[in-house]
Amino acid sequence: MTSAIPVFKPVSQMQLAPGSTVTIPDVSWEEFESILQELGEKRTTRIAYSQGTLEIMAPLPEHEIPKDLISDIVKILLKAKDIRYQPFGSTTFKRQGLAGVEPDACFYIQNYQQMIGHRRLQADDPPPDLAIETDVTSKTTLDAYEAIGVPELWVYDSGNLSIYLLRDGKYIKSNTSPNFEDIAITQIIPAAVERSWQVGSFQALEELEGMI
Repeated sequence: MTSAIPVFKPVSQMQLAPGSTVTIPDVSWEEFESILQELGEKRTTRIAYSQGTLEIMAPLPEHEIPKDLISDIVKILLKAKDIRYQPFGSTTFKRQGLAGVEPDACFYIQNYQQMIGHRRLQADDPPPDLAIETDVTSKTTLDAYEAIGVPELWVYDSGNLSIYLLRDGKYIKSNTSPNFEDIAITQIIPAAVERSWQVGSFQALEELEGMI
C-alpha cells in the first residue's frame, strides 16, 4: 500500500492563464503576508484576501484599456470640478489581520492632503476615498474592501459600471457617486469605454472633455 506524499510548491511558481482566478482557503494572516512577499511587487497578478480566503487573479489583457480610461476620466472630472486629489494606483491596501486588496486604481479625495509626499503606505494612513475595479469582482474582493473601509468602490464589468457606497460597514449599490452627484457616472463611463474601442482612448477622452 502506498501513501500520498504532499508536494509543496511556492505560490510564485503558479502560472495562471489570463482571466483565471485561484482561490486558496484557510490562509492565516501570517501566511498571507508571506505569500505577498514571495510574489513581490513586480507582477501581473492581483490579490484579494478576506476572512481567511486568498484569491490570486490574472487579469485579461483587454482589461488594461478600461482600467486606464476610467482612471483618466476620474482625473478629468475632478479637475473640471476643481477638486484636488492624490492618485495611488494599484497599491496593496491592508487591514492588519483581516483583509488585503489591490484596486486597479484608487484616489484620495477628501484625504488627499494627508497623502501628499507618501511614497509608501503607513500604518495610520486612511483607506482611499475611491477605488476602481475593472474585472469581475468576487465576494472575497468586496468583503476585503468593506473590511478596509473604502467609502466608495466602482466596479466596471461587461459594459456596466456599479457604484458601491459603504454604509454602516456594508456596501450598498447606488445610482450616483457622492463625489460627482450631478454627473451620470453609470452612463458616461460605459459609453466612453465603448467609444474607446471604436476610436481609441485619446479621442474618447477628448470627446468626453468637450461634453463637461
